[in-house]
Amino acid sequence: MLCILAAFIFFTRLPFWRLAEVPSEYFKNVVSRWALVGWLTAGLSVIVLYAASLVLPVSIAILLAIVTRLLITGCLHEDGLADFFDGFGGGTSRERILSIMKDSHIGSYGVIGLILYFALLYMLLSSLPPALAGSAILAGDPFSKGVAGMIINRLPYARKEEEAKNKTVYNRMTTGEYTFSLFSALIPLFWLPEPVYFLAGLLPVLVFYSLISLMKKKIQGYTGDCCGATFLLCELSFYLGIVVIHTTIV
Repeated sequence: MLCILAAFIFFTRLPFWRLAEVPSEYFKNVVSRWALVGWLTAGLSVIVLYAASLVLPVSIAILLAIVTRLLITGCLHEDGLADFFDGFGGGTSRERILSIMKDSHIGSYGVIGLILYFALLYMLLSSLPPALAGSAILAGDPFSKGVAGMIINRLPYARKEEEAKNKTVYNRMTTGEYTFSLFSALIPLFWLPEPVYFLAGLLPVLVFYSLISLMKKKIQGYTGDCCGATFLLCELSFYLGIVVIHTTIV
């Protein structure tokens, strides 16, 4: 239970820390509960989406849903995505990539990457009917976190523990944790209205393996920024799949 609480404390800015004091070692195992946190972030975002769509244009409701998750997470993952773009876009060596990603300043690659990411995210969700957009978020957020979380079992941490931004290096998942993460990621897919939409889940898997191949080649491991970037890019590809299926098959 403390591991679950640690995950909600780590991945959100909601005051879960008021419930109990969590020892620091529990934060090493939060990734296996990341998909479960997605149930909350997606659920609150969709509540805002549906409520806002009753009185506002759908395009604005989508934007408010996106802002809701940014507020809940404190832009944790988006910060990682910007650093990922800066590091892999501007770095020419392992040491340089890691140095750039650790720098708190955002560069041109990070700015352009975030602009393109948010533009695609907004346009993809806005192109769907509100009910389907909500279902896609409820499924895509936790599923993509579950996929991205597997990075800690596929790659070693690229830095020394004392060099980590949050001073925490995640433990690899045990069999039980892996199973918990898997079920937490897969169960939300049943929010999708038709089984054919399950095919959208193939794209995040392809993106995941492409990204870890890039990380292995460039930095021989992963960082916390890589985790956040992997989640957001996997999620974006999931919504792309939903839109393709909606417009060509359903």
